[in-house]
Amino acid sequence: MPMSTDNVFPSPAHSIPKRGEPAWDLALMYPLQGSWSVEDYLRLDTSMLVEYTDGFIRVLPMPSILHQWIVRFLFEIFNGYVSERQLGEVFFAPLPVALTSTTYREPDIVFVRPRHIQSMNNHPTGADLVVEVVSAGEESRKRDYEQKRREYAAAGIAEYWIVDPQEKKITMLALDGCDYRAHGVFHSGDIATSHLLPGLKIDVDATFVKCE
Repeated sequence: MPMSTDNVFPSPAHSIPKRGEPAWDLALMYPLQGSWSVEDYLRLDTSMLVEYTDGFIRVLPMPSILHQWIVRFLFEIFNGYVSERQLGEVFFAPLPVALTSTTYREPDIVFVRPRHIQSMNNHPTGADLVVEVVSAGEESRKRDYEQKRREYAAAGIAEYWIVDPQEKKITMLALDGCDYRAHGVFHSGDIATSHLLPGLKIDVDATFVKCE
């Protein structure tokens, strides 16, 4: 749905399209970077992963088949555990999760207790556990290992799993005050466990069985 913008950006809109240029008529239906409101962001109708921070949006890289295979494998384990015990809900991206009133992220997997679900027609107002499967590239690694670690801790999310196919390891971080501490770093031959969900077990080798 087209969105209004308070800023008018001079551009060759309505001119003859030129190869290699943006589709200006379409682009100008949306706010300029820095001018996005939360409402603009939440009205986006796209299958892409898009995150929002203080007026800026960021389109995330398209996941690979391997990435999605790992997400599905882990989702089935988390969902089975949570559903059997009726603890809440487990979802997978794309789904905006509010960290603050001006920050939304799209974790690969998110566990939320009922208190974070105001309506099944809306998005979670927070999370209890999030999982990120690290995509290839230094930018993605920095985002998951550093930026999101800070943001998820600041949002009070009790547990953060970083699943790294490149290094074939799973890092499980538990919230301790205002920061995370490593509950465990699990490698080949290990069984990853959760502090928040006692008894949940994930075989590291099975998680990365499709990695070449």
